[in-house]
Formats: sequence, C-alpha cells, structure tokens
Amino acid sequence: MSPLSKGLWAVIGCVIAHGAVAEGLTADRLGVIYNIDDAKSGRLASYYAAQRGVPSRNVLGIHLPVVDVLGPEAFTALRQEVLAELPTPVQALLLVWSRPYAVGCMSITTAFATGYSVSFCTPGCVRTTASPLFDSDGWLPADTLGWFPAMLLPSDDETLAHQVISRGLESDFSAPPGILYLMKTADWNRNVRATTYQRVTLLLQNRLEVEVGTAPETGDIPEAIGYFTGTERVAELSRIRFRPGALADHLTSSGGVLDGGRQMSALRWLIQGAAASYGTVSEPCSFLEKFPNIGVLFEHYRHGETALEAYWKSVAMPGQGLFIGEPLARPYARSNR
Repeated sequence: MSPLSKGLWAVIGCVIAHGAVAEGLTADRLGVIYNIDDAKSGRLASYYAAQRGVPSRNVLGIHLPVVDVLGPEAFTALRQEVLAELPTPVQALLLVWSRPYAVGCMSITTAFATGYSVSFCTPGCVRTTASPLFDSDGWLPADTLGWFPAMLLPSDDETLAHQVISRGLESDFSAPPGILYLMKTADWNRNVRATTYQRVTLLLQNRLEVEVGTAPETGDIPEAIGYFTGTERVAELSRIRFRPGALADHLTSSGGVLDGGRQMSALRWLIQGAAASYGTVSEPCSFLEKFPNIGVLFEHYRHGETALEAYWKSVAMPGQGLFIGEPLARPYARSNR
C-alpha cells in the first residue's frame, strides 16, 4: 500500500473512531423547499424554519406547478435547480406543499431524494430498486450516496400543519411510554405484514409495550406511539389516541394519493394525531419491501433517530412511497445533537 493510501485509510479510521459517520439529522442539515407560487407553502416553510431553528440559507423557494402528478422532465429541471442552491451541510429535505405528491409513478419524496428513474417504480408486480439506506447506521446520505431523503409536510390545511409541527416539538426528548399496536385484518391482500408481528414483538419487547390485535377494534385505543395495519380504510381510526411523536400507516395500494383517491389517504393519520406516516402513490402490489418494516422503523426511532431517518431506513424499496409529516420529531433522543 502506498504512503498516500495508508494516509487516507488513517483519516477514514479516525473519522469512524470519532463517530462522525454516526451523526444524525439536525435542523442545520435539513433543507426546506417551498412553492413560491403558493402563499400557504411559503408561510408554512418560514414558520417551520423558525420553530425548528433551520438556518435561513437552507430555505429555498421554487416555482412548482400545482398538480397531483408532475411529469418527469419538468421535475428533473426543478430538482437540478434545488440541488444547485442547497448549502453543503444539507443531508435531507422537507417539501412544504400538498401537490404534487408524485412524479410519474414515483413518490415526490423519493424522486427528490434520488432523482427520477422508472427503475424505482417499474410497472407491474415486480420488485424495484433497493435502497442502500435500509437499516443502515449513521446519516450522511447526501455526502455518501448523493441522496437527499425527503418528507412532505402538506400545506393546504395550515392549522393541521401547525398541529403536526407542535406534536413533533412536544415529542422531542420525551421518551413516551406509549403502546405500539400491530393490527391483523381480514383483508388478505393487505395483511401481509402480520407475518412479521411476532418478530417485531420479540425485537422490541424489553423496550416498548407491543400489543398485537385484530382490527377493527371496537373500543378506545389509548396511548398509541405506533399503529400499523393493512386495509383500504381504517374503520377504528377515530378511536385511536396518539402520543406526540407517534408513527402510523396502513398497507394499501394508494395511501400516498393524498386527495381524491379510492382508498384512505395517509393524510388521515396526521389528522388523527400522528406525527408522520407513509403511503404509496402507484400500485406496489403486496411486496413487504415496499412498505415500512416495523421492527426496523422502531429500532431506529427508539435509538433517538428522527422520524425522517427512521422511516427512510425502514423501507427497502421506497420508489413508490410517500413519506409525510414532521421530519425532525425525535421522542427518544436523549439530548440535542
């Protein structure tokens, strides 16, 4: 090995030894992107940055068509514009608008993260491009992969958006003792995650109360820090009482279609009180890899990672998946990073 190579590996070893690769997402590493042509989007971006201490240089406005699904060519130019303006420390993005929520057959959060590619959403019942972030350590995706994992904060209902932000702030460092609910359903096509519930329970049993039940529940569902099920619509949704910082989603085909879809929108989880959620924008079929792995999700969340980090690390094939909510919620962190 040459002296130069030895020196390089010494530097890498030093970085690893000092834990730099394990650094997580903080406000100064978050880019906040809003639509210049949408007054609600602009107001909410400014409010979020002020509440979370995001540096003003990280807040960028773009001209964005207000459509459900953006065309890939128009999107590519917009993403290039954003990347050209992002400060170097930024490692993840918050998109502040309600529409568009998709780019072609990709979710807009994954399209901003990786760039558009049909390999992330190949039509038909097939597996798609895998994420190198799945169940990974550390959080420097822009530096190491050129990826900018994103979460969408819907802006149409400003009151709801403020509530979502408040839940995240309230949850920070709170170490809530809530219950993780894992629900089985009679919906055969969407109940596929139920096969993982025993493993999740064993993984988390000494750190979190886990209840496995059968939906729909008929009574009140209290103290939920997580709620996961598989069905087109969640009949018991109005009876779930979420703790600040709670995560919840339902495995179905079009949960990421935020408005006017034939199935329940992931937005309904935020309305009910969750801090973050997930849903797909085009037909994923019942591949577990295209939906959050609950054990991985809460393993990372319980270790103090933010909602954005934990959710992104829980999906092995995220091309069609829309991540929504408050990215910096971190109820199990011990202190400010």
